[in-house]
Amino acid sequence: MAGINMNKTSFGQLVIGPPGSGKTTFCHGMQQFMKAIGRECCVVNLDPANEFIPYDCDININELVTVEDVMKHMSLGPNGGLLYCMEYLRNNQHWLLEKMNNFPGRYFIFDCPGQVEIYTHHNALKEVIEHLTSKDVGVRLAAVHLVDAHYCAEASKFIAVLLTSLATMLHMGLPHVNVLSKMDIAEEYGKFPFHLEYYTEVLDLNKLLESDGDDPFMRKFQSLNQKLCSVIEDYSLVSFTPLNVQDKESMLNLLKEIDKANGCCFGTIEERNIQKLLSAAVGADFQFFKSGSAHEQYMS
Repeated sequence: MAGINMNKTSFGQLVIGPPGSGKTTFCHGMQQFMKAIGRECCVVNLDPANEFIPYDCDININELVTVEDVMKHMSLGPNGGLLYCMEYLRNNQHWLLEKMNNFPGRYFIFDCPGQVEIYTHHNALKEVIEHLTSKDVGVRLAAVHLVDAHYCAEASKFIAVLLTSLATMLHMGLPHVNVLSKMDIAEEYGKFPFHLEYYTEVLDLNKLLESDGDDPFMRKFQSLNQKLCSVIEDYSLVSFTPLNVQDKESMLNLLKEIDKANGCCFGTIEERNIQKLLSAAVGADFQFFKSGSAHEQYMS
């Protein structure tokens, strides 16, 4: 199959992350934001179990295969059915490429499933992405890995998030942007022991272990947690960008990070549109978000 028919290089983002991290909501918000700044995009649903899609879906894997049909005809459970769907997509990559050929020069946003194993050790989706980013096709992608910000409130959960993010980065092999999503409700399940910058920059993790000394799990597995933190710090790859999809400035900051990762840069028309967008949006609510740091915006 030949590469995508386009006059210029195509860019995009692969939106991944665990279930409930806000991937579909993010894709919807990013589509609206792209329209506001004048960037033409194509949103691709790669989740065969996603039946309720709020955004304008340009390419939908449900036209090729669905988890419901696989479970019915192959006698598989939800997880096994989804893995089968990813393998079916890998074996029918020409379908995806033919669909993408209808959108030359567009910016692609891929809304992916929530099963973590797809990004940490299963190879089907990885091989699809490797083909899309190969010289034959030439799409420049960055992985946007979303995780719930409220996991920062507990040391054990944040360590798990760090390990998952690191494993995903190593397995997928793409330029990677890790995101703390749902910052507007970040402390709904508990207060953050440290300043937000501590979590976004992944600073000295020994402080994290000491902060949860009363947690029986942390005490019981203290040595293991120290070793895990050492692995994370040795690689020194994981950092996070905070995100509130409702905040235009937050979306703009994240898009800039993604553009750096996948090599896309703003053109002069987009720069003008962005400035108009931000100027028009400066009202009482929006000015509140602009007035302070991310920590002051979202932390109590």
